[in-house]
Amino acid sequence: MLENFISHRIFSNLRTQKCNGVPKELRSSGVSGNGVPKELCSNGVSGNGAGHPVPFVPNAGQRELIGKLGTFLLDSTEGKLFILRGYAGTGKTSIVSALVRTLRSLGQKCILLAPTGRAAKVLSRYASSDERVPAYTIHKYIYRQQSLGKDSFSLGDNLFHHALFIVDEASMLTDTRDYGSPFGSGCLLDDLMRFVYNGHGCSLMLVGDTAQLPPVGRAASPALSDEHMARYTVPGLHITSYTLTEVARQADTSAILKNATAIRERISEMAERLTPSQGEHMSIEPAPELVLLPGSELQQALEKSYNTCGMAQTLIVTRSNKRTNLYNQGVRAYILWKDDQLSTGDRVMVSKNNYYWGREYEGIEFIANGDMFEVTRVRNFRELYGFHFADATLQNIDNEAEHEIEATVWLDILLAEGEEEISAMHKDLFYRVAEDFPEIHNKRELTRAVYESPYYNALHIRYAYAVTCHKAQGGQWQHVYIDQGPVPDEQRDITYLRWLYTALTRSTEQVYLINFE
Repeated sequence: MLENFISHRIFSNLRTQKCNGVPKELRSSGVSGNGVPKELCSNGVSGNGAGHPVPFVPNAGQRELIGKLGTFLLDSTEGKLFILRGYAGTGKTSIVSALVRTLRSLGQKCILLAPTGRAAKVLSRYASSDERVPAYTIHKYIYRQQSLGKDSFSLGDNLFHHALFIVDEASMLTDTRDYGSPFGSGCLLDDLMRFVYNGHGCSLMLVGDTAQLPPVGRAASPALSDEHMARYTVPGLHITSYTLTEVARQADTSAILKNATAIRERISEMAERLTPSQGEHMSIEPAPELVLLPGSELQQALEKSYNTCGMAQTLIVTRSNKRTNLYNQGVRAYILWKDDQLSTGDRVMVSKNNYYWGREYEGIEFIANGDMFEVTRVRNFRELYGFHFADATLQNIDNEAEHEIEATVWLDILLAEGEEEISAMHKDLFYRVAEDFPEIHNKRELTRAVYESPYYNALHIRYAYAVTCHKAQGGQWQHVYIDQGPVPDEQRDITYLRWLYTALTRSTEQVYLINFE
């Protein structure tokens, strides 16, 4: 039967994954200097993927999933949707990687999407073999700017026939409608469904981990729920789903995944209760790759991480913007010895979508919230309208192929602690810029003039040496430092456990828990 043939091809690709495609779930404590597990690099396989393929033996759950995927791919009905849920260490990444290679070898079109640029970069890396497979952010793929210079984006046309759209990190997708959003209907999940199924014979695969943090304001991830997705009025919508729960044999010795699995099991227990639980204290079992780090040793450990795996592969994860600011200031002052507000080499993250500075560059319709950049040049520091600005040249860290971007950045945003503060600053800036146009008396024309000001459109950036867990979600780093800060018993609930699980699973190699009990 054809589905058996497809399943066999997926199975074969799964068993011959090379080290350049080894996902974080399969990385255990024996990690070589190049980030590839020693036990998986036998027969002369190097970290760049050269050498013989890595042996991989699927467990019972993975074999059952492969069979379902074979049936799904050959199903000719319209409106088919596959939801793949998988916890850390269960081999979800490996299955998707094998699936992508199988589809490409058979000439079947598949498009890889993710909610953020960082997640798209990770997806592209693990889905690729000898040839890099591109992955795109959902926003930049499904929306089109209505007209040049306009800050509004309509849903594009899906011109593909019989293509499979694979969306990774689907737990981050929200179904909450933002009526102030310039994108489509204001609801990303609705627009994604509409875009995919407007293509002739196209289908969708949503991949994610239900134990991770759900979208802000939601108790669970709607895109990974069969019940929720069944509400969509797609003609002939047929949902197939599968949940991988068994930790893969290759990952079973990882202390990071062992603790993450214990947390995930606790999350599952709490989710089944009828009443919420508080005061949850998880006991973390330390190991060489999972270190309980006292604050007095933090600076030395960070300096070692920066020297061994680099700043690009080291991240501090916190629970609040306030603690994030403290860490960012500390790293810049005491490790990097930076005095200026912004310096060449600084790593920053965009904190608000910007439609002004990217529009003159081909292929960049907007600069997205969450995009990470390295500052390659900074100049012309100035104070205007009671605020501080500078001109910066920025290189996208997650998409090196993008042009360097020249932009005016708003320096006061770097250490702002909350949206209320930023909103008040932005409102104040509006009125101060408006004073530059005393000749304009029409309110609508005045607003249009302010909206075209480079200062009102100054790029919102924050330092990115430390970020909140929501900002880190979808990314991977070799060394991850986790600071939970003070957590009173009333906050030690299922949301806290999801935060801890998500933070732990950002690491591919080493975790440091700062001041944990």
